[in-house]
Amino acid sequence: MLMQTYEARLDGLRRELAKRGLDGFVIPISDEHMSEYVGAYAQRLQWLTGFGGSAGSAAVLTDKAAMFTDGRYTVQVREQVDGMLYDYEDVPATSPAKWIAEHAPEGAKIGYDAWLHGIGWAEEAHKLFAKKGIELVPVAGNPIDAIWDDRPQASLAAAVPHDAEHAGRSSADKRAEVADWLKAEGYDATVISALDSVAWLLNMRGKDVDNTPVALSYVLAHADGTAELFIALDKVTPELTKHLGNAVTVRPRDEFVPALEALQGKTVAVDPNHAVAGIFHALKTGGATVVRADDPTVLPKAIKNPAEQQGHRDAQARDGAAVSRFLRWISIHAPSGEIDELTAAAKLREFREAVGVLKDASFDTISAAGPHAALPHYKVDEDSNIPIPPSSIYLCDSGGQYLDGTTDITRTVWVGPGEPTAEMIERNTRVLKGHIQLDMQKFPDHTTGGALDALARMHLWNGGVDYGHGTGHGVGSYLSVHEGPQRISKPGGAFPGTETPLREGMILSNEPGYYKAGAYGIRIENLVLVVPAGIESEGDYLGFETLTFVPLDRRLVDKDLLTPAEIDWWNEYHAKVWNILSPQLAGEDLEWLKAECAPL
Repeated sequence: MLMQTYEARLDGLRRELAKRGLDGFVIPISDEHMSEYVGAYAQRLQWLTGFGGSAGSAAVLTDKAAMFTDGRYTVQVREQVDGMLYDYEDVPATSPAKWIAEHAPEGAKIGYDAWLHGIGWAEEAHKLFAKKGIELVPVAGNPIDAIWDDRPQASLAAAVPHDAEHAGRSSADKRAEVADWLKAEGYDATVISALDSVAWLLNMRGKDVDNTPVALSYVLAHADGTAELFIALDKVTPELTKHLGNAVTVRPRDEFVPALEALQGKTVAVDPNHAVAGIFHALKTGGATVVRADDPTVLPKAIKNPAEQQGHRDAQARDGAAVSRFLRWISIHAPSGEIDELTAAAKLREFREAVGVLKDASFDTISAAGPHAALPHYKVDEDSNIPIPPSSIYLCDSGGQYLDGTTDITRTVWVGPGEPTAEMIERNTRVLKGHIQLDMQKFPDHTTGGALDALARMHLWNGGVDYGHGTGHGVGSYLSVHEGPQRISKPGGAFPGTETPLREGMILSNEPGYYKAGAYGIRIENLVLVVPAGIESEGDYLGFETLTFVPLDRRLVDKDLLTPAEIDWWNEYHAKVWNILSPQLAGEDLEWLKAECAPL
């Protein structure tokens, strides 16, 4: 019998835990690859609680339960998760392990799925629980799966080659680089478990996760340049087999754990940031020597080669024309009050698909009207959907997946009639000033993202306001829209990567914002490429090349608050927008673009 209510599902989980002799269980949003976005089969937290965000977790005890989210989801979690069933807990002020240590009785046995948690989490939780006389127990089979009767199956979509024209390097060349690293470090092999790392290393893509073109699989890469790919054999086509070549052995996915356990006497490198605890446990069981080391594909993947850089430029130009058509459509139809958030998101998808080469969205479109725009990671659905109010701000954060690049853009626009308030204009102008400051900044090679973050916030800070999310994340090449290791964010915050040096070839977002709870939100986001600064300097200096070209809404800008240099940036940016997009537009779309790109 299907469990239709969240209360029934929570009760069902507690009964299943009791059968297993467990007093609690921890449920993250994760899969066996520690992916940011997971397939439907792995959406255990959403099924159990109703929470639809991309980051969060729950802890369930016999007599109480709690949801754990950070500041991005403070409002959303309260809208989606029943407060009668779950306490709301804020991260990083607390965590599931801390909460359990405080609320579980001495002698309690707390279960966790070692294939959904990182080894660092498991070790820290074990230490914390031991002080309280609580035992952390890895489960054999996830208890939620035992009660989730209509759980979707993992995707069996075919994995496909990603051609060298777009990849810019052969898989053999990439595997040789990994092999050189293994030999230099004295390791026999390394486990590549992050799905985008597998995809990059083998020049392979898939359709197993919404918005991210990856295939559910693992790679065991060896020091001799060979590799083993563990994947459901139903996903392997003759085309893929030919592409992989003789140096890559294809094995069934269910042979992965036995293969790890067979590495007795071998020294194996595993990245604790990208590999689940289950991998470490399997290697230890088999008698391998496990060395914790960074995934050797992460940095080369982040530093885009010339083919990937040009692919991004081409994809951005194509995407920019589609987004511009959408913004004109919004300007015409939204003031009627008859367009809702879901309709707008669908229309944007329609404009992107009309280009003819869209593979997927790069994430679920944030189509946020009125007070919903104040939720930085708002996700519209049938329950939350509202009409876009006339005389309001509309925020749209969206992106596309193309063979030659991954896009991510946010535009905030005024929906008439009437004019935005003085506060809206002032706040948007401060966000714009921060965006421009970061875009124009030159900095020494190997400067960290954390060192640059305050540039985007300085004008907001001077106005006594701030925003709670990071300023910039890495972006893949027809891969993950959120790609490490680099990040622009406050040093010492909750987001990893802020201490990663920026390198020529990296792509990041530049997206400062401002959010007034219950009223409106503002974000301006372009993607930028790290390039040589082109200035006389003592040592190597870098800067940013803007990749995203779509008009910004001048109705939300106070020109008097801009410096001459900022006005020059605005005008030069929109001149480039015109040059790149005008050949792709015609008729009324072209006339609209001309008006939007006129000098400020």
